[in-house]
Amino acid sequence: MKIKIDKGIARGAVEAPPSKSYAHRLLICSALAQGESTVCGISESEDMVATLACLDALGVKYNKTGDTVSVNGGIREGTRLFDCRESGSTLRFFIPIALLTGEKCVFTGTERLISRGIGVYEEIFKSRDIFYSIDKASVTVEGKLKAGEFNVRGDISSQFISGLLFALPLLDGDSRINITTELESSAYVDITIETLSSFGVKIERKGNAFFIKGNQKYTPASIKVEGDLSNSAFLDALNCFGGEVCVNNINENTIQGDKVYREYFKLLAEGSPTVDISACPDLGPILFAVAGAKNGATVTGTRRLKIKESDRVLSMKTELEKLCITVTDCDDYVVIANNGFKAPNKELYGHNDHRIVMALSVLLTACGGVIDGYEAVKKSYPDFFKVLARLGINCEVIE
Repeated sequence: MKIKIDKGIARGAVEAPPSKSYAHRLLICSALAQGESTVCGISESEDMVATLACLDALGVKYNKTGDTVSVNGGIREGTRLFDCRESGSTLRFFIPIALLTGEKCVFTGTERLISRGIGVYEEIFKSRDIFYSIDKASVTVEGKLKAGEFNVRGDISSQFISGLLFALPLLDGDSRINITTELESSAYVDITIETLSSFGVKIERKGNAFFIKGNQKYTPASIKVEGDLSNSAFLDALNCFGGEVCVNNINENTIQGDKVYREYFKLLAEGSPTVDISACPDLGPILFAVAGAKNGATVTGTRRLKIKESDRVLSMKTELEKLCITVTDCDDYVVIANNGFKAPNKELYGHNDHRIVMALSVLLTACGGVIDGYEAVKKSYPDFFKVLARLGINCEVIE
């Protein structure tokens, strides 16, 4: 499906969408708590639908009314078929949790999702008497997760560490997670630990090791999801193109690593800086877009962008070149140059990637154009184009 975006200046106030990172974690903790919990701020995005479906697979009872989910926690008899759609967080978080059941559990999703670097768990399970198999569209695990010492790489995704942190406190015996490489996206692990603490579960961190006491219990809680900085970056980026947009529902004391976007936008407006996204890879597409339309930049820590919903370096390179913006991929850094930014002479393509679509949409407010595949925003921000329209940007579905 295609959408035509007219050139325009965005003006007005808008609420930041609820944080997907917090929402996943709050739902999972609610599911593992014995009793009634309430999570306010659960969107209709496909990623949230996936996580709720996985609660069903665990036999967890819940009721969703509007954006509020009431959860009657506790693992019960369920299908053990976990449909993760295209949500990497859902897949990686739920695999260790499923192993609490000791039953055969099957995880399904798109081929792109299954191929996106989940072999870290395979390495962990090899010596733990846990069956693990993978094909193009599914992952199957069977066995019982046991307490102990886990050596985990931290340079592929922090989600593997978070997945273990959800499950290990419930086991008999203490556990330790040793991070064997540099831990990238450390802020996401901090979010996990903060959320666990809200449900009464304690994790101790010392350097590159996490210590987890066994036989802990999750206690019910009622919590509102805070605003999402990664998606707010797309809204705030409109101000880089003359907009007057105020993004509300932001926790000024947030520990979300993506809050750095405000600093990076200032640097991009002032010159051609070097910015590091190894701790905030989701900012990659919008930073590429703003840099390309402004003064250019060098963006480091880009390697993991290649295993997202699309190869985000290649996707942005392909599309930005249609606007006379050059993107040079140098393995773990990317150089963006403005060669005379102008309206595209052909349609842009969203690459089935929500963040690519949103980044390109922001650019088109400065010049106008068409995006094919705009519906990808359903993954994380289904109301994105409605919000743009409320801010005065004309968006017309043309096919």
